[in-house]
Amino acid sequence: MTIGIDIRVLGSGVKSGIEEYTENLLAHLIPANKDIKFKLFHSSFRNNLKKYKWMELPNVEVFSFRLSNKLFFGIAWLTNRPHIDKMIGGADVFFSPHFLLAPLSSNCKRVTTFHDLSYVYFKEFFSWRRNLWHNFQAGRNLCQPNLSDKIIAVSHSTKKDLMEKYNLKRDKIKVVYSGISDLVFRPPEGDLELFRKENNLPNKFILFLGKLEPRKNISGLMEAFSLLKNSKEFENLNLVIVGSPGWLYKNIYHEAKNSKYKNNIIFKNYIKDEDRKFYYSLASVFIYPSFFEGFGFPPLEAMACGTPVVVSFNSSLPEVVGDAGIFVNPNSAVDISNGIHVLIEDLDLRNMFIKKGYERVKIFKWERSAEETIRIILSK
Repeated sequence: MTIGIDIRVLGSGVKSGIEEYTENLLAHLIPANKDIKFKLFHSSFRNNLKKYKWMELPNVEVFSFRLSNKLFFGIAWLTNRPHIDKMIGGADVFFSPHFLLAPLSSNCKRVTTFHDLSYVYFKEFFSWRRNLWHNFQAGRNLCQPNLSDKIIAVSHSTKKDLMEKYNLKRDKIKVVYSGISDLVFRPPEGDLELFRKENNLPNKFILFLGKLEPRKNISGLMEAFSLLKNSKEFENLNLVIVGSPGWLYKNIYHEAKNSKYKNNIIFKNYIKDEDRKFYYSLASVFIYPSFFEGFGFPPLEAMACGTPVVVSFNSSLPEVVGDAGIFVNPNSAVDISNGIHVLIEDLDLRNMFIKKGYERVKIFKWERSAEETIRIILSK
């Protein structure tokens, strides 16, 4: 059995949930299936592919082409060529961890993962170019015959959206939850305090971690933060925002600059993967007021570090967080601020959610994700 895998998302240079999914899933899937030949496809004019230990395994072959993906997508759109399975010397099945356009010959099956349909529900959160790209790529993978033989959805929420928006049959879509990175856990208290001092982090702060873009509702979070700061009991509270700049990120910086409490809003645009656990663990509360998520890694990672979470009551977040977090209306700054307030002030409630969080994250293991994914890829 030979499986082709599209790893183009690993060369994007920007850490996203999709890249997190791909690198962690493959790190557990490939080493666990030594009797399967894996052929990894990558194309980029700059050839900026990351290197991973699992790429060096004897059952793995990497095919990296110096091709511009814009040119590749254009040719593929017009001609449905070149066939990627032939470019990599043949494959029985081709797995796409994201719905990037990937022409295949008729005798190669395809399995595609869909993470969310935010581009359908919230077009206003993306540029017109991004909307065009999303609809084109997704449509080609879902609506044309003989493209995606099976679809993996990362949540039941995403599966429901796929069925409703693309009229897909229920049995074609399988739900496989993602896992928690092995890098995310609560460090010893001494290491936490040392990290706080070395990185000049405040003693008391609430945390957001994610891409800086309108869909994440950082504007609503900053408004909620201002409501908290208006109360004297929160005069020492700070807001730390961690994430790489996305679409319209300048608007977020502009709002922060004009905030009455701008001196208490701290941006960290880039942090190392291994440092995430320190930010989560040092925060008093993790807040994720997103308007839409297909899965949502950050709240689970925060819970794995013993930090209580406040998340939006929408899309996949109630499904993923379960009873281990406080849910709020992302359209209400008052509701968001109240959720944060109660987790800071009510110690009994806070400890209860910390305990529930530790139990909840046990469900989300990459080993299980890898086992379920390979079973779907190999099924007939």
